[in-house]
Amino acid sequence: MALDPTAREANYRDSIKKYLVDNIKVIEKINLSFDRTINAPVLTSKNLRRWVVVNFGHMYRDDLSAASLDVYCCTRQDNEGFSLAQLTDVVVGYLTDITGNGIKRITFYRSYPPPTVWTIIGGIVVQDIHESAQLLAEDDTKYKLLTVVLRFASKI
Repeated sequence: MALDPTAREANYRDSIKKYLVDNIKVIEKINLSFDRTINAPVLTSKNLRRWVVVNFGHMYRDDLSAASLDVYCCTRQDNEGFSLAQLTDVVVGYLTDITGNGIKRITFYRSYPPPTVWTIIGGIVVQDIHESAQLLAEDDTKYKLLTVVLRFASKI
């Protein structure tokens, strides 16, 4: 028996990717990659100084499903970490709702199975954001880890 669209991991992942690409990459013009390490993406003829890496974490399917994201905000050539603070502020801004009660709702789409048609099936709520201290990698990349807890209704 096929899963309901609200319980499909593919729909959840595609919805998160769409939201982050549409906002972080397209609007803010920040390099964004998924399921990678914090190493800077390999780009020709670009001196990359800031980027964001998103890794999908656990997923628990239930009537009120839960999932997590690890979002790495990374900078280079950032002696005092000010660029990292600015980058983190931008990312956290897209994960909170400053106009309402602070709870961000991300549109939950049905994107699978093909053909891909973005059909709204609900919402994904950002329940919590845990922010690490400023960290330093071996290659002098400064980074912060945002662990984002998400919730969404599912039909199981």
